Amino acid sequence: METGLTPTRLYMVLQKKFGVLNWWPMDKNYHMMNNSDPRFEIIVGAVLTQNTAWSNVEKALDNLKLDKALDVDSIMDMTLEKLEELVRPSGFFKQKAKRLKNLVLYLKSKYNGDLDCFFNRDFYTLREELLSLSGIGPETADSILLYAGGKPVFVVDAYTKRVCERLPVVGVNDVSSYDTVQRVFQYDLSKNFSDEKLTMVYKELHALIVELAKKYCKKKPLCSVCPLNNKCLFKKNLF
Repeated sequence: METGLTPTRLYMVLQKKFGVLNWWPMDKNYHMMNNSDPRFEIIVGAVLTQNTAWSNVEKALDNLKLDKALDVDSIMDMTLEKLEELVRPSGFFKQKAKRLKNLVLYLKSKYNGDLDCFFNRDFYTLREELLSLSGIGPETADSILLYAGGKPVFVVDAYTKRVCERLPVVGVNDVSSYDTVQRVFQYDLSKNFSDEKLTMVYKELHALIVELAKKYCKKKPLCSVCPLNNKCLFKKNLF
Protein backbone atom coordinates (compact mmCIF):
# COMPACT_ATOMS: atom_id res chain seq x y z
CA MET A 1 0.00 0.00 0.00
CA GLU A 2 1.30 3.42 -1.00
CA THR A 3 1.55 5.74 2.00
CA GLY A 4 1.66 9.49 2.23
CA LEU A 5 0.71 12.20 -0.20
CA THR A 6 2.36 15.25 -1.66
CA PRO A 7 0.64 18.56 -0.80
CA THR A 8 -0.65 18.77 -4.39
CA ARG A 9 -2.14 15.30 -4.30
CA LEU A 10 -3.60 16.00 -0.86
CA TYR A 11 -5.30 19.08 -2.26
CA MET A 12 -6.77 17.13 -5.18
CA VAL A 13 -8.11 14.29 -3.03
CA LEU A 14 -9.66 16.61 -0.45
CA GLN A 15 -11.20 18.91 -3.04
CA LYS A 16 -12.83 15.92 -4.70
CA LYS A 17 -14.27 14.90 -1.33
CA PHE A 18 -15.34 18.28 0.09
CA GLY A 19 -15.62 20.55 -2.95
CA VAL A 20 -14.87 24.28 -2.89
CA LEU A 21 -15.18 25.71 0.64
CA ASN A 22 -14.59 29.45 0.00
CA TRP A 23 -13.06 30.03 3.43
CA TRP A 24 -12.64 32.65 5.21
CA PRO A 25 -16.27 33.55 6.01
CA MET A 26 -17.27 37.19 6.27
CA ASP A 27 -20.56 39.04 6.49
CA LYS A 28 -20.52 41.14 3.32
CA ASN A 29 -24.06 42.43 3.90
CA TYR A 30 -23.07 43.83 7.29
CA HIS A 31 -20.14 45.70 5.79
CA MET A 32 -22.21 47.05 2.90
CA MET A 33 -24.83 48.37 5.31
CA ASN A 34 -22.24 49.89 7.65
CA ASN A 35 -19.75 51.06 5.02
CA SER A 36 -16.96 49.10 6.69
CA ASP A 37 -14.13 46.99 5.29
CA PRO A 38 -14.85 43.22 5.31
CA ARG A 39 -11.12 42.51 5.47
CA PHE A 40 -11.12 43.91 8.98
CA GLU A 41 -13.55 41.17 10.04
CA ILE A 42 -11.00 38.61 8.85
CA ILE A 43 -8.23 40.34 10.80
CA VAL A 44 -10.33 40.32 13.98
CA GLY A 45 -11.33 36.70 13.41
CA ALA A 46 -7.69 35.67 12.97
CA VAL A 47 -6.88 37.07 16.41
CA LEU A 48 -10.00 35.70 18.09
CA THR A 49 -9.60 32.18 16.71
CA GLN A 50 -6.38 31.63 18.65
CA ASN A 51 -6.85 28.61 20.95
CA THR A 52 -10.59 28.25 20.39
CA ALA A 53 -13.19 26.76 18.06
CA TRP A 54 -14.55 28.88 15.22
CA SER A 55 -18.08 28.59 16.65
CA ASN A 56 -16.90 30.64 19.63
CA VAL A 57 -15.33 33.23 17.34
CA GLU A 58 -18.64 33.61 15.51
CA LYS A 59 -20.38 34.50 18.77
CA ALA A 60 -17.81 37.19 19.50
CA LEU A 61 -18.06 38.57 15.96
CA ASP A 62 -21.86 38.65 16.29
CA ASN A 63 -21.47 40.70 19.47
CA LEU A 64 -19.25 43.18 17.65
CA LYS A 65 -21.72 43.41 14.76
CA LEU A 66 -24.67 43.99 17.09
CA ASP A 67 -22.70 46.85 18.61
CA LYS A 68 -21.77 48.06 15.09
CA ALA A 69 -18.17 47.86 16.22
CA LEU A 70 -16.50 45.78 13.52
CA ASP A 71 -14.20 48.50 12.21
CA VAL A 72 -10.90 50.09 13.21
CA ASP A 73 -12.31 53.34 14.63
CA SER A 74 -15.02 51.70 16.73
CA ILE A 75 -12.62 49.30 18.43
CA MET A 76 -10.03 52.04 18.86
CA ASP A 77 -12.54 54.32 20.61
CA MET A 78 -14.06 51.56 22.74
CA THR A 79 -12.95 51.00 26.31
CA LEU A 80 -10.89 47.90 26.89
CA GLU A 81 -13.49 46.67 29.40
CA LYS A 82 -16.29 46.85 26.85
CA LEU A 83 -14.21 45.11 24.20
CA GLU A 84 -13.44 42.34 26.67
CA GLU A 85 -17.15 41.73 27.19
CA LEU A 86 -17.90 41.68 23.47
CA VAL A 87 -15.17 39.15 22.68
CA ARG A 88 -15.70 37.07 25.84
CA PRO A 89 -17.22 34.09 23.95
CA SER A 90 -13.90 33.53 22.13
CA GLY A 91 -12.09 32.67 25.37
CA PHE A 92 -8.94 34.26 26.77
CA PHE A 93 -10.97 37.44 26.27
CA LYS A 94 -8.78 39.80 28.28
CA GLN A 95 -5.70 38.77 26.32
CA LYS A 96 -7.46 38.92 22.96
CA ALA A 97 -9.11 42.27 23.66
CA LYS A 98 -5.72 43.75 24.48
CA ARG A 99 -4.22 42.29 21.31
CA LEU A 100 -7.04 43.75 19.22
CA LYS A 101 -6.62 47.14 20.87
CA ASN A 102 -2.90 47.14 20.14
CA LEU A 103 -3.50 46.08 16.55
CA VAL A 104 -6.11 48.74 15.75
CA LEU A 105 -4.07 51.46 17.43
CA TYR A 106 -1.16 50.44 15.24
CA LEU A 107 -3.29 50.43 12.07
CA LYS A 108 -4.71 53.82 12.93
CA SER A 109 -1.48 55.51 13.94
CA LYS A 110 0.61 54.24 11.02
CA TYR A 111 -1.95 53.79 8.22
CA ASN A 112 -4.91 55.88 9.39
CA GLY A 113 -6.91 52.64 9.45
CA ASP A 114 -6.60 52.28 5.66
CA LEU A 115 -6.23 48.57 4.87
CA ASP A 116 -5.34 49.24 1.24
CA CYS A 117 -2.37 51.24 2.44
CA PHE A 118 -1.52 48.57 4.99
CA PHE A 119 -1.59 45.62 2.57
CA ASN A 120 -0.13 47.36 -0.47
CA ARG A 121 3.47 46.69 0.48
CA ASP A 122 6.21 44.11 0.08
CA PHE A 123 5.10 40.76 1.49
CA TYR A 124 8.16 40.13 3.65
CA THR A 125 8.10 43.63 5.12
CA LEU A 126 4.42 43.28 5.89
CA ARG A 127 4.86 39.86 7.50
CA GLU A 128 7.72 41.03 9.70
CA GLU A 129 5.64 44.02 10.72
CA LEU A 130 2.73 41.82 11.76
CA LEU A 131 5.02 39.46 13.66
CA SER A 132 6.45 42.40 15.58
CA LEU A 133 3.03 43.12 17.11
CA SER A 134 2.15 41.67 20.50
CA GLY A 135 0.26 38.38 20.29
CA ILE A 136 0.64 37.96 16.52
CA GLY A 137 2.47 34.72 15.73
CA PRO A 138 3.15 33.09 12.35
CA GLU A 139 -0.25 31.38 12.03
CA THR A 140 -2.19 34.55 12.86
CA ALA A 141 0.03 36.72 10.66
CA ASP A 142 -0.24 34.36 7.70
CA SER A 143 -4.02 34.03 8.11
CA ILE A 144 -4.28 37.82 7.89
CA LEU A 145 -1.92 37.97 4.91
CA LEU A 146 -3.64 35.17 2.99
CA TYR A 147 -7.33 35.73 3.68
CA ALA A 148 -7.48 39.50 4.23
CA GLY A 149 -4.48 40.59 2.19
CA GLY A 150 -4.73 38.07 -0.65
CA LYS A 151 -1.03 37.25 -0.35
CA PRO A 152 0.25 33.83 -1.53
CA VAL A 153 1.28 32.26 1.77
CA PHE A 154 0.21 28.88 3.17
CA VAL A 155 -1.17 28.84 6.71
CA VAL A 156 0.03 26.03 8.97
CA ASP A 157 -2.13 25.18 11.96
CA ALA A 158 -2.41 22.31 14.45
CA TYR A 159 -4.66 20.39 12.04
CA THR A 160 -2.07 20.66 9.28
CA LYS A 161 0.63 19.32 11.56
CA ARG A 162 -1.61 16.44 12.65
CA VAL A 163 -2.34 15.41 9.07
CA CYS A 164 1.33 15.76 8.10
CA GLU A 165 2.38 13.51 10.92
CA ARG A 166 -0.27 10.86 10.39
CA LEU A 167 -0.23 10.43 6.60
CA PRO A 168 2.64 11.50 6.42
CA VAL A 169 2.82 14.33 3.88
CA VAL A 170 5.76 13.72 1.57
CA GLY A 171 8.71 15.95 2.42
CA VAL A 172 7.60 16.97 5.89
CA ASN A 173 10.19 15.51 8.26
CA ASP A 174 9.65 17.85 11.21
CA VAL A 175 6.02 18.65 11.99
CA SER A 176 7.04 20.71 15.01
CA SER A 177 8.52 23.40 12.76
CA TYR A 178 6.02 25.89 11.31
CA ASP A 179 8.53 27.13 8.76
CA THR A 180 9.49 23.63 7.61
CA VAL A 181 5.90 22.51 7.03
CA GLN A 182 5.06 25.77 5.27
CA ARG A 183 8.14 25.55 3.06
CA VAL A 184 7.30 21.99 1.92
CA PHE A 185 3.71 22.90 1.04
CA GLN A 186 4.64 26.10 -0.78
CA TYR A 187 7.47 24.49 -2.73
CA ASP A 188 5.34 21.59 -3.96
CA LEU A 189 2.21 23.60 -4.73
CA SER A 190 4.12 26.37 -6.52
CA LYS A 191 5.52 23.75 -8.91
CA ASN A 192 2.05 22.59 -9.88
CA PHE A 193 -0.07 25.74 -9.93
CA SER A 194 0.39 29.08 -11.63
CA ASP A 195 1.16 32.20 -9.62
CA GLU A 196 -2.34 33.44 -10.43
CA LYS A 197 -3.92 30.38 -8.81
CA LEU A 198 -1.62 29.90 -5.82
CA THR A 199 -3.44 32.22 -3.41
CA MET A 200 -6.74 30.45 -4.10
CA VAL A 201 -5.09 27.03 -3.73
CA TYR A 202 -3.49 28.01 -0.40
CA LYS A 203 -6.85 29.24 0.90
CA GLU A 204 -8.70 26.15 -0.19
CA LEU A 205 -6.13 23.60 0.98
CA HIS A 206 -5.94 25.15 4.44
CA ALA A 207 -9.74 25.06 4.68
CA LEU A 208 -9.89 21.50 3.33
CA ILE A 209 -7.39 20.26 5.91
CA VAL A 210 -9.44 21.88 8.68
CA GLU A 211 -12.56 20.14 7.32
CA LEU A 212 -10.76 16.79 7.18
CA ALA A 213 -9.45 17.15 10.74
CA LYS A 214 -12.81 18.17 12.18
CA LYS A 215 -14.79 15.39 10.50
CA TYR A 216 -12.35 12.48 10.24
CA CYS A 217 -8.77 13.07 11.36
CA LYS A 218 -9.76 13.95 14.91
CA LYS A 219 -7.67 13.37 18.01
CA LYS A 220 -9.47 10.02 18.07
CA PRO A 221 -9.58 9.49 14.30
CA LEU A 222 -12.37 7.92 12.26
CA CYS A 223 -9.95 6.09 10.00
CA SER A 224 -12.41 3.57 8.58
CA VAL A 225 -14.45 6.27 6.82
CA CYS A 226 -11.67 8.81 6.17
CA PRO A 227 -11.18 9.71 2.47
CA LEU A 228 -7.41 9.29 2.96
CA ASN A 229 -7.48 5.90 4.67
CA ASN A 230 -5.88 4.04 1.76
CA LYS A 231 -2.96 6.48 1.78
CA CYS A 232 -2.43 6.87 5.52
CA LEU A 233 0.39 5.23 7.44
CA PHE A 234 -1.29 6.07 10.75
CA LYS A 235 -4.36 4.04 9.77
CA LYS A 236 -2.17 1.15 8.61
CA ASN A 237 -0.36 1.03 11.95
CA LEU A 238 -3.59 1.43 13.92
CA PHE A 239 -5.28 -1.69 12.62
